[in-house]
Amino acid sequence: QVQLVESGGGLVQAGGSLRLSCAASGRTFSINAFGWYRQAPGKQRELVVSISRGGSTNYADSVKGRFTISRDNAKNTVALQMDSLKPEDTAVYYCNVQTAWGPYWGQGTQVTVSS
Repeated sequence: QVQLVESGGGLVQAGGSLRLSCAASGRTFSINAFGWYRQAPGKQRELVVSISRGGSTNYADSVKGRFTISRDNAKNTVALQMDSLKPEDTAVYYCNVQTAWGPYWGQGTQVTVSS
């Protein structure tokens, strides 16, 4: 199994920045890709960005140019730098990994952007 611990998040005004971090432990050798998802109240969980072991990224159109994902394979960590935040970015953000045994999820961290 893989355990994920998220940190960061909080309350910020529109236009501000936040940084989320996710640390993986356990069978980290099995991790193929990291991802960040988010779920706003009343909405489905959606992909924000993913990054493969090789560093290939896939950003949601809504965050392109504002969010940046980075990955440290040696430390099994991933970070999400979120700039120019908008009220519509308000959601619970979840760290995700894709492994040979399936996906694993973090507990989620709240991001609230006030207008």
